[in-house]
Amino acid sequence: DPRGLYTCEAEDKKKKLQVHYRMCQNCIEVDAATISGIVLADVVATALLAVAVFCVTGHHRGHMSRGEGGQ
Repeated sequence: DPRGLYTCEAEDKKKKLQVHYRMCQNCIEVDAATISGIVLADVVATALLAVAVFCVTGHHRGHMSRGEGGQ
């Protein structure tokens, strides 16, 4: 347990340092593979969302409306 009052002495000077230590009860350790998986999943989800929006917005492929072109 590193908590407590520490004293440093050098050349007739004395300094004190109070150390508070708290354990993390709800911490989650994440490694590089997990982070890269999250980033990859986010990129894939963003690409799928972009494709879905593109398809839903009704992109025009040269179709003419009824009043244009034909006589």
